[in-house]
Amino acid sequence: MPFPPGEAEAQRRLQAFVDGDRPVIYRYAEARDCLDLYVKSRLSPYLRFGMLSAREAVVGAQSAIEAAPDDPARQGAETWLNELIWREFYISIQYHFPEVETEIFRTDLRYIAWENNEAAYAAWCEGRTGYVVFDAAMRQLAHSGWMHNRARMIVASFLVKDLLVDWRWGERTFMQHLVDGDPAANNGGWQWTAGAGTDAAPYFRIFNPVRQGEKYDPDGAYVRRWVPELERVPTEYIHAPWEMPTHVQHAAGCAIGRDYPAPIVDHNWARERVLHAYARAQQTAAE
Repeated sequence: MPFPPGEAEAQRRLQAFVDGDRPVIYRYAEARDCLDLYVKSRLSPYLRFGMLSAREAVVGAQSAIEAAPDDPARQGAETWLNELIWREFYISIQYHFPEVETEIFRTDLRYIAWENNEAAYAAWCEGRTGYVVFDAAMRQLAHSGWMHNRARMIVASFLVKDLLVDWRWGERTFMQHLVDGDPAANNGGWQWTAGAGTDAAPYFRIFNPVRQGEKYDPDGAYVRRWVPELERVPTEYIHAPWEMPTHVQHAAGCAIGRDYPAPIVDHNWARERVLHAYARAQQTAAE
């Protein structure tokens, strides 16, 4: 079991993360987005179910900040503390604005004409979109009930921005599978990615599916772990396997369209489609 239950385990994990000569928390800022590394606290389920209090986590972070030997280490601890603050922020938003549970926070974006293609949504859920980093993340979720925070952002962006599927579909899916599924944080994260929540990313911020993989999983270790049919694909093609020449596909034992799907949507086309959808929504709201 990846997350043994209990307060004792929560305390053990917290201490392992924040204590020691060079604790993991000091590397958090520089490596937290790397999909192929595990520079994570793995404390979210314990916070979610009260086996660890937010106060205890904050005290641990503050202690690490005070003991930091240099600026990079201090930045690592401060970055993790900021993530705890985001969690509390979303809890406050849900309390004061309960309508966010079912509605977009930004009223000017409540008229988005979602396409909600059920086949595309199913491909996203099952990790067979043809975009490898998304598929790896969704397969990790299905297998383990957990997903890296960077992965959560990029799969959410893909569902909303590339597939034009209502963010609430993704929010529901995450709550069905995440062992640390928190209604407030999950809702806040999805609305942030959709560009429709409080302090959200601009709606025109759209993750490039290939570049995200190249940046945060440069050698393809994360992809190969969760998408084993790509195990023998050369690194130069691992994030865009559809670009492999036929003889390379044969050598890798991975024929695109047979062993692994071709991309279900063209990213550049999808980007223009969602930008128009959001612009139309704002125009409708203004009329």
